[in-house]
Amino acid sequence: MIPESARSQGGADDEPSVKYLLQRRFTARLLPQVRLLVEECAAREGLAEPRRGEFVLAVDEVAGNAVEHAGGSGRLVLRRVGDELECLVIDSGPGFTEAVIPELLPGLDGAPTGRGLWMARLVADRLTIAAGAAAGAVVTLAVRVH
Repeated sequence: MIPESARSQGGADDEPSVKYLLQRRFTARLLPQVRLLVEECAAREGLAEPRRGEFVLAVDEVAGNAVEHAGGSGRLVLRRVGDELECLVIDSGPGFTEAVIPELLPGLDGAPTGRGLWMARLVADRLTIAAGAAAGAVVTLAVRVH
C-alpha cells in the first residue's frame, strides 16, 4: 500500500507537480532489476552523473535494508516532484527512526552497522523516515535534478 503522502498529484498552484516513474514490489532476488530501473528512470529525468550513481546506490542501500531487516521484501515508489527525484521505500518491518543513523561513519564510532543509511543521508538532499500506514517504515530520499 502506498502511503497517502505518496499519492498526492499536486493540484494547488503552490504544490509541485508529481509524475510517477516507477512502482515495484521487491525481494532480494529483484534488487538488481530494481537498481537498473531506478538508474534508467533517473537518467531519463536528467539526473547527471555522478549524482545519479550516488542516488542509485543510496536507494539500493535502503531497499537492501528493507529486505534484510523488515521481512524480506518492500515496495519502491519513484517519482518526480517538482525539481526533485524522490524515492519512497516502504516496508512492513518493525519500523525505526532516524536515531538509528550514526553521526559518524559506522566503524569509526564503534557501530557495527548503519553504513547504508548513513551514506543515504549523506548523498540525499532530503531523507526522512516515517511510520508506515499499518506497520513498518517509509524511507524517503530525494535529490534535486538540475
